[in-house]
Amino acid sequence: MQRSEKMARTLTVLGLESSCDDTAAAVVRQTDNTLPDILSSIVYGQTELHSAYGGVVPELAARAHAEKLDHCVREALREANVELSDLDAVAVTAGPGLIGGVMSGVMCAKGISAASGVPLVGVNHLAGHALTPRLTDGTPFPYLMLLVSGGHCQFLIVRGHGAYTRLGGTIDDAPGEAFDKTARVLGLPQPGGPSVEAEAKTGDSERFRFPRPLLDRPGCDLSFSGLKTALLRLRDQLVNEQGGLTRADRADLCAGFQQAVADVLSEKTHRALQIYLAGEPDTPTVAVAGGVAANTKIRSALESLCDEMSVTFTAPPLSLCTDNAAMIAYAGLERFKAGEYDGLDLTPRPRWPLDQSAPAMLGSGKKGAKA
Repeated sequence: MQRSEKMARTLTVLGLESSCDDTAAAVVRQTDNTLPDILSSIVYGQTELHSAYGGVVPELAARAHAEKLDHCVREALREANVELSDLDAVAVTAGPGLIGGVMSGVMCAKGISAASGVPLVGVNHLAGHALTPRLTDGTPFPYLMLLVSGGHCQFLIVRGHGAYTRLGGTIDDAPGEAFDKTARVLGLPQPGGPSVEAEAKTGDSERFRFPRPLLDRPGCDLSFSGLKTALLRLRDQLVNEQGGLTRADRADLCAGFQQAVADVLSEKTHRALQIYLAGEPDTPTVAVAGGVAANTKIRSALESLCDEMSVTFTAPPLSLCTDNAAMIAYAGLERFKAGEYDGLDLTPRPRWPLDQSAPAMLGSGKKGAKA
């Protein structure tokens, strides 16, 4: 009997992520026309390693990645109950990121590929975040993505696994970077995002008036450097007037700063939505991903906006907001499924914009556009 349909194909991909300060490995499996299954997701953080320095030290991070990657891979394979021979591909973050960490991951993936014969797939770290709604919810293309993290912030219309249109982004600091610097200025532990959010819960967001940068200009570009400067000046003013900060002062500063970030992101998302909706998508959806997507205040503001505009809102579970290898495995699976893969000459890239046609937002140099 002749079959009218092709047999469903199942792909199993190992993913590696080491672009900043999280060493991660994961195994993702997908059968055609079904949601992907995360068989394992292992993340080794480096918070304690960098805590004494007030931020990530690239050299220390790279060394820690080199020491942990093979252990991470073994644990991910063991938890997924798969062998290297069961894999269809090994996917790895090839950029953008701290180049030492990216190199560690790429070299590890090359070794696995060369030793096992499993195809190698280089993945843009930003694509991992941008495709997370597909991994978790099977969100159909096109959707509007707010990618908001420690190193990046941009609005993207995601049209396909390799098709992105950037509508705007930060022209200076990323929100996560601003949260980290705010925590440092106020003597809170790193990472700054969770610390500032926790402190803000008891604060009065109306006590201090923070600026809302670039809201007086058209477009979807953002700026967070001025917020950081405003907080520093307010802190210094309080210290000069009263000889130090009270617990209430610190909570109110955190609440005011966080509210300003949420207001800016909400208004800029509204503008990006108008552009996106002009294309009349079949299932209008706003997705948010990246570490800052874990902030409940920001999520709530975006959810309220989507409710007002009758648009679906989706956000990954908190474990998939921050850097992880499951998103890299899935992005690699999408590339591999489309017949795309790389050779052992895959080159690590510190800079790698998703929308190659858009002008550089943060300048460029010999290594290409930063974003």
